[in-house]
Amino acid sequence: MGLLHDRVAKYDAPQKIMAAGIYPFFRAVESEQDTEVIINGKKVLMFGSNSYLGLSVHPKVKEAAKAAIDKYGTGCAGSRFLNGTLDIHIELENRLAKLVNKDAALCYSTGFQVNLGVVSVLAGRNDYLILDELDHASIIEGSRLSFSNVLKFAHNDMDSLESRLKSCKHDRIKLIVVDGVFSMEGDLTNLPEIVRLAKKYNASIMVDDAHSLGIFGKKGAGTASHFGLTNDVDLIMGTFSKSLAALGGFIAADKEVINFLKHNSRSLMFSASMTPPSVASVLASLDIMESEPERIAHLWDLTHYAQEGFKAQGFDIGKTQSPIIPLFIRDDVKALQMTKTLLDDGVFVNPVVSPGVPVNDCLIRFSLMATHTFKQVEIAIEKITKAAKLHGVFNTVEVEQSSN
Repeated sequence: MGLLHDRVAKYDAPQKIMAAGIYPFFRAVESEQDTEVIINGKKVLMFGSNSYLGLSVHPKVKEAAKAAIDKYGTGCAGSRFLNGTLDIHIELENRLAKLVNKDAALCYSTGFQVNLGVVSVLAGRNDYLILDELDHASIIEGSRLSFSNVLKFAHNDMDSLESRLKSCKHDRIKLIVVDGVFSMEGDLTNLPEIVRLAKKYNASIMVDDAHSLGIFGKKGAGTASHFGLTNDVDLIMGTFSKSLAALGGFIAADKEVINFLKHNSRSLMFSASMTPPSVASVLASLDIMESEPERIAHLWDLTHYAQEGFKAQGFDIGKTQSPIIPLFIRDDVKALQMTKTLLDDGVFVNPVVSPGVPVNDCLIRFSLMATHTFKQVEIAIEKITKAAKLHGVFNTVEVEQSSN
């Protein structure tokens, strides 16, 4: 391998963190993803999961997955385009289109592949993709595969967005692509203003609802539903690996867009389709989500309780408006040390450090599930506060705040 091996062998950042004893990634979970998990044979409170509705361990979801294997087998052995479309794929797409109030939907095998395959193909060589600078990596990667002009605007800054729109040629496609809920900071996109500007400059809108489906909107229909702007959003994307307890994703839009994507989106056409147990799990999850609104209501009660609890202890939680609560540490080493201390103390959280975020914005991502209890949240806040004091985090936060 010669030159290739020589180049990759120089990459030793993970090894340095491992040597310091604070490497926080690829931690092996030995149980199902519930509010408590087993790691190294020990029970740990899980506050690092994206299973916002707690459905990945629901008996009805597991039963549906098992029944699908019995009927269809474990996989489809091909792409949706050729031999890999099942009747339950079509059933799921119809359910999703109805949920988000669009003509049609199209399922992909992962959420990443949705954004890769949609963002890359809708805008042409002389068109424009306009992205929030904090959009998910899958949107960024999709834009890199596009031949269009890619413009980024400052996070949730509508003046910055308008300046980008002004720079575009009037008679070209302009597609604004934003996260509904931003996955690290937990804040909502300013969709009402985006819609206003899109109408002013004749642009289209795509919303990535990976972290808002099942949480926001009527019966968990997402960001556009939350704001009452479904008819003003052209494309709605969602994933199944968060609230819907499986693996896969979808795009919903008018039937003409879906027809185009079916025959031009390469990550759909050249990837194996969603497995039968995944499809069945999503269908069962939709049933539960729509029939048990109290599940979403409890998640919001927990969210408000946790947000107020962290603020009362002196944490900077930014502008979060969701069950994703960022605890800004603003020091990479302290964030890693704190994560290790917490795991040893029985609390699993995720550190988000540079280059994933700017050095001064590193954080611990605390995320809630509808199946958490208030007592579990109290224990977590107590232990996280203890760890923050141990590692001098509040001093870091205070210095940062005083300099702003």
